[in-house]
Amino acid sequence: MKMTMDVECTPEEARRVMGLPDLTPIHDAYLEKMRKLVEDGITPDTMESMMRAWAPMGDTGMAMWRQLMDRMTGSMSKS
Repeated sequence: MKMTMDVECTPEEARRVMGLPDLTPIHDAYLEKMRKLVEDGITPDTMESMMRAWAPMGDTGMAMWRQLMDRMTGSMSKS
């Protein structure tokens, strides 16, 4: 026997039912930091330092990000 159940709920309700933590304060802090960076004028150095902080596996992760950005911008630069 196969049974299907559809549950209609908001993402907040689903998060609570599954017992997941509320990351709203972290998300808000991240957005505020990004907003400040944009207002202050984001530089390539700032962007690189953010990517280094986010990138898994250090330089390998950075190479992956660089490749992704090159593809998105159509750049054929090799570094």
